[in-house]
Amino acid sequence: QVQLVESGGGLVQAGGSLRLSCAASGRTVSRYAMGWFRQAPGKEREFVAALSFSGGSTYYADSVKGRFSISRDNAKNTVYLQMNSLKPEDTAVYYCAADTRRYMPIRIMDYDYWGQGTQVTVSS
Repeated sequence: QVQLVESGGGLVQAGGSLRLSCAASGRTVSRYAMGWFRQAPGKEREFVAALSFSGGSTYYADSVKGRFSISRDNAKNTVYLQMNSLKPEDTAVYYCAADTRRYMPIRIMDYDYWGQGTQVTVSS
């Protein structure tokens, strides 16, 4: 079992930055593919970013490409999502997830473990 706990969310003005953290426990996630998803009010959960199990590849949704960056610190068993140039449309609950089997999945159904989410609110 893997437990994931997100933190770092909050209220920020448009154009600002936040760094979300996803601390893992129970097992090391250094060899797992990791992903970030988000869900805005009244909308379905959507893919944001993924990191391959090797850590060598990343993939981003078009809406965040060039602004967000996913990374992992194996020593801390923690995954990060650096979010820059935030926009009001980035407002959502952000979730991290871990997949134990695939290289770099982007579908919700492919992930085995999920955190509880952290709220990000971007004011205009």
